[in-house]
Amino acid sequence: MAPSSSGHRISRRALLRGTAAGAGAVALPTLLTACGGPGNEVKIGSNASDAVPRKAFAEVFNAYEKKSDKKVKVNTVNHEAFQEGINRYLKGTPDDVFMWFAGYRMQFFAEQGQLAEISDLWKGFDGFSDALKAQSTGKDGKQYLVPYYYYPWAVFYRKSVFAQRGYEVPKTFDEFRALAKRMDKDGLDAIAFGDKDGWPAMGTFDYLNMRANGYDFHISLMGGKESWTDPKVRNVFDLWRGLMPYHQKGANGRTWQEAAQSLAQKKSGMAVFGLPHPGQQFSAADRDDLDFFPFPEIDSAYGQDAVEAPIDGFLLAKKSKRQKEGKELMKYLATPAAEEIYLKRDPNNIAVNDKASTSSYNALQKKAVDLVSNAKQISQFMDRDTRPDFASQVMIRAIQQFINKPNDIDGLTKDIESQKKTIFASD
Repeated sequence: MAPSSSGHRISRRALLRGTAAGAGAVALPTLLTACGGPGNEVKIGSNASDAVPRKAFAEVFNAYEKKSDKKVKVNTVNHEAFQEGINRYLKGTPDDVFMWFAGYRMQFFAEQGQLAEISDLWKGFDGFSDALKAQSTGKDGKQYLVPYYYYPWAVFYRKSVFAQRGYEVPKTFDEFRALAKRMDKDGLDAIAFGDKDGWPAMGTFDYLNMRANGYDFHISLMGGKESWTDPKVRNVFDLWRGLMPYHQKGANGRTWQEAAQSLAQKKSGMAVFGLPHPGQQFSAADRDDLDFFPFPEIDSAYGQDAVEAPIDGFLLAKKSKRQKEGKELMKYLATPAAEEIYLKRDPNNIAVNDKASTSSYNALQKKAVDLVSNAKQISQFMDRDTRPDFASQVMIRAIQQFINKPNDIDGLTKDIESQKKTIFASD
């Protein structure tokens, strides 16, 4: 099947609503349809539609074809459209193997019986930590995901802007806020900000919560075990409200790409992003000027211990009629060699296999490895650490409402808590 040529852009908000909804609950696009093919091949559903990852994966699959003498047929669809259509795709005639995410977003489909178990493969895997195995495991204790790469979230900036204006990297939240205020006086949008898709601002909330209240409280909150009316949560929104004057205005109408472009154009001073996001918007000539620092400390009891680092990988569709061929490919994708081929072409992610060579890594990738390696806890991201329906039906709207009207924190948190109780009681 040829890649989608659809010109419209479908947001991650639609993805989240898609994963939360049951079959037929929403009208999903028909862009994502598996391709038929002969027996000596394996089909992959790919969301790697951007030029850099698409070419990188093409080299990986070509290497597998040469190694295995099997044909890999890739069904590449626009990244957002792939995610938007995932429910209908898996309930229809999916490809054998497809790209997806660790955490709740994987467990959701495992619970629905749409994924094939690969625990037998995991017995032979090497180079994956216990933490990676946990993130690849369903609630039934079985493994489903082959993790492939991760990318940490941090505060990104241009080194030349900091050098030219004499800015120093902040280590504490007070220093961060003072720097934002100074940038604002210098005529910059201190913090590039775009939340049109509903998910980018979640990263800021996650870091504020983990820095103020610790990783354990954050994960417990995401799991529905804490109250959103707790003073600890209200304090998170209050801290964020104090930063709002220094964010780009009109964030709910701006895409994350546009926000990243403002950073590249030196119109903004900083941005809270994942490693691939700003990198994709910087030209090759400017990429060496991109740098990041860990989200600043708020409470010294928690310091900068926790790092947000989502994991992406591959899943095997339960409906696949080529289970053996699919598993053979997934076994290859779990090797250091497969990751090394990919990362030589995509400098915006990090290998998960600890036996993969880092010789091709650029300075930013090496710094990202250090950031994650030194972390005491790793979170996945709000829409991966909590239920998909809670993220989509409650938190997207709540955060966007907060961005528009940041002063009604009591009303906001009461509303979130009320909806949380309903959703988490539905199990």
